[in-house]
Amino acid sequence: MKMLAVSLLSLLVVFPAISTAAEPAIKPWAENPWYWSYDGDPVLLLGGSDDDNLFQWPGKDLIPQLDRLAKAGGNVIRNTMSDRKDKGFEVYPFKRLDDGKYDLDQWNEEYWTRFEGLLRETAKRRIFVQIEVWDRFDYTDSGNSDRWQIQPYNPKNNVNYTYEESGFAKKYPDHPGRNRQPFFFTTPKQQNNETVLKYQQKFVNKMLDDSLKYGNVLYCMDNETNGQEEWGRYWAKFIKDRAKKEGQTVYVTEMWDDWNLRGDQHKRTFDHPELYDFVDVSQNNHNKGQKHWDNFLTVRKYLSKLPRPMNTTKTYGANGNKFGHSDQDGIERFWRHLLAGAASIRFHRPDSGLGLNDKAVNCIRAARKLETLIPLWTIEPANDLLSSRTENEAYVAGDKGRAYAVYYPAGGGAVEIDFTDVEGTLKGQWINIDTGELSESIEVPGGGRTTFTALGPGNWVVAFVKNR
Repeated sequence: MKMLAVSLLSLLVVFPAISTAAEPAIKPWAENPWYWSYDGDPVLLLGGSDDDNLFQWPGKDLIPQLDRLAKAGGNVIRNTMSDRKDKGFEVYPFKRLDDGKYDLDQWNEEYWTRFEGLLRETAKRRIFVQIEVWDRFDYTDSGNSDRWQIQPYNPKNNVNYTYEESGFAKKYPDHPGRNRQPFFFTTPKQQNNETVLKYQQKFVNKMLDDSLKYGNVLYCMDNETNGQEEWGRYWAKFIKDRAKKEGQTVYVTEMWDDWNLRGDQHKRTFDHPELYDFVDVSQNNHNKGQKHWDNFLTVRKYLSKLPRPMNTTKTYGANGNKFGHSDQDGIERFWRHLLAGAASIRFHRPDSGLGLNDKAVNCIRAARKLETLIPLWTIEPANDLLSSRTENEAYVAGDKGRAYAVYYPAGGGAVEIDFTDVEGTLKGQWINIDTGELSESIEVPGGGRTTFTALGPGNWVVAFVKNR
């Protein structure tokens, strides 16, 4: 594959601010459809954020967050359309009347002003947005949540329908994974609940009124769902049909809950490229070490006859979270997915992920430095080039004979790398992932095998590029 020399400065020159052209700027890259492109040029999506629905944030908090991401070289966020009252400043999309009830036929303009503002500010900074339309955790009473009790869709809170007309119950105490909430069964091939569906359609159409103006948007139907297949398919078609009517093409996916990427749930997306233009494999981030790498590559092989971008918008791993994952787990998952060929990688919000803390920022900075040396879309995962390796000791991606990127997780030891396809010599450049900075450079002979050890106890990556 032809090598593309890219620098951080050239990225700013080549890619102007995202416009509101009728045809979206982001799309699978024609030359290598594992990756995204922007106006015909490849673009690797890297990011992190301290929340999942940044559009709800006040501007005094949102703008510094976006600026911090952009300064680090990040260019993607996740944005659920969620209105749950987690922090107190969130608002609902519907108008609240003087009696305290909501009218689902009228909008709360503040919600939509915030949403459009996020799209505008991200577009200014060439940050891409993966929207998640629905989140099952917004419509539940499970755990300590009272989200259904205050939801505008709950009949007691609106003037538009009753419990009898809607089919809703007064409480939903079960975990959303039990699929007891009829909110997610309204579509024609499910329960055909026209009373509620018309308001869901109205909401999605209003969202599209704003999002279709911008070329920096991807669409995911749900957050980690295990619901019926027809629900996600309906909304994927709904969004694509609306875009088509306006002469546009948009790219959609679904995110399934199963931590096992080989599970049947995921095949609902994998097996339908005619509908789902990319896949989201975020739940692989519940796995660790070699299993994490192998699971991703299993999907890559499964999709290889018709490659599509593989996004991982929730990279789990942070000290003290409920899953028992550490900061180091989050860093490793980011870098394994990077070398394995993910098109979009984002650190999940705290405390399930690193968000946009210093460790996340340094990872992104280090990845961009690697990209200036070896554009990631020109190499492929190639652990067969490593020997004398213990499990999770090192990972490599390469274009044999030309370029190789090797990641050493913290504590990684000595591994042997096969350079027999290289004629002449290579230049090696070490990057300290924990600081985001370049370190030592070395000269390496080709034509044989050479053993390398990470420069220190932390996380390291080294780029080997054939000398001309």
